[in-house]
Amino acid sequence: MSLSPPVEGTPPVEVRLRDLRANDVPVSIVARVVTAERREIVRKSDGGRRPVLSGLLSDGTASVRFTWWDPPSDPIERGEILRAVNVQVREYQGRLEVSFNWKSRVAPAGDADLPVVRPEDIPLRPLAEIRDGEDGFRIVARVVRVAPKTVSVGEDRRLLHEGVVADASGALAFTAWSDFGLKTGEAIDVSGGYARAFRGRPQLVLDERSAVRRVPGDGLPSAESAARGAVRSIADVEASRGGELLEFQGVIVGLLPPSGLVNRCPECRRAVRQGLCRVHGTVQPEPDIRARLVVDDGTGTLTVQAGRPETERLWGRTLEQCLATMRANPDPTVLEEELFETLFGRRVRVRGRGSADDFGVTVYPDFLEFEPADPRARARDVLASLEGGAP
Repeated sequence: MSLSPPVEGTPPVEVRLRDLRANDVPVSIVARVVTAERREIVRKSDGGRRPVLSGLLSDGTASVRFTWWDPPSDPIERGEILRAVNVQVREYQGRLEVSFNWKSRVAPAGDADLPVVRPEDIPLRPLAEIRDGEDGFRIVARVVRVAPKTVSVGEDRRLLHEGVVADASGALAFTAWSDFGLKTGEAIDVSGGYARAFRGRPQLVLDERSAVRRVPGDGLPSAESAARGAVRSIADVEASRGGELLEFQGVIVGLLPPSGLVNRCPECRRAVRQGLCRVHGTVQPEPDIRARLVVDDGTGTLTVQAGRPETERLWGRTLEQCLATMRANPDPTVLEEELFETLFGRRVRVRGRGSADDFGVTVYPDFLEFEPADPRARARDVLASLEGGAP
């Protein structure tokens, strides 16, 4: 890309993103690419295809969405700094957006071209207000938990850290691609991160451009109290479309297939059918057991995705025992029916992370506890749940 003078007139004044206003006067900006996605739009006039690049820009003072019509064929990578002249600013769905068109001139820029922004100048945001695609904010929160994880990025293996932070407004999951030495229980002041959607909920992403400072943490909940949370109704969990530190209780009224014995890909652990993984193709599957529990508390229902440790403990059967049953009777529905009979009507208390999709809320538990089995109590709980009263 080469920067050339604007098509006509005096070059527009360079504007910081926080000072952008929607009007017909072109402006000049310098910003870093936070996200960028290339696609093609079908023209209604002739059915032809027009390329467009869209994503999120940030200069440290604020973030703004952008649309770049007919972008260069060279890839635009996340983290690149661009200087754009003759940029239009408009409001779209209540948010500002900048548009690059045939009059715009775009060229690479450097870190020295970005404004120097002190952390205290970045707006402080409660975690409950963070939305997907936002950037240019600062948070002060408590680390509730953090753990390392190795993932595949192309052909490379990278170490990242995943966890949850919380403040008085709520909790937010995070992924740190750089090691900031985070420890459970410490209070941190974070700037330079951005939010992206994961399983339908915003997640904080930290990388080499993020800044993390330790702070006293006055007014923040302790890691222990944040992890426990308050017991909520399932209707409330559904209304909030899940959450990071959920706790609720209810009665098991159903079991979704496939439950019981399942086969998993040895690489990604996704469920495998007929030896095929939708990511890795033909694989040698590994057996596993799980239970997809439908839980009802009289206000609503959701799904609890119980893994092998929870399923073995609640079912009272191990994976090895299930495999032995299959060798004697190779019909997986036998195990699923037995699992359902064992769990149906049991009152359960769940703590974990939940996300929503078109089928409702699914919770991935960190803690799952049954009350002792009592057939009469189980019958009363199921009846109360189905009649709409909290058990």
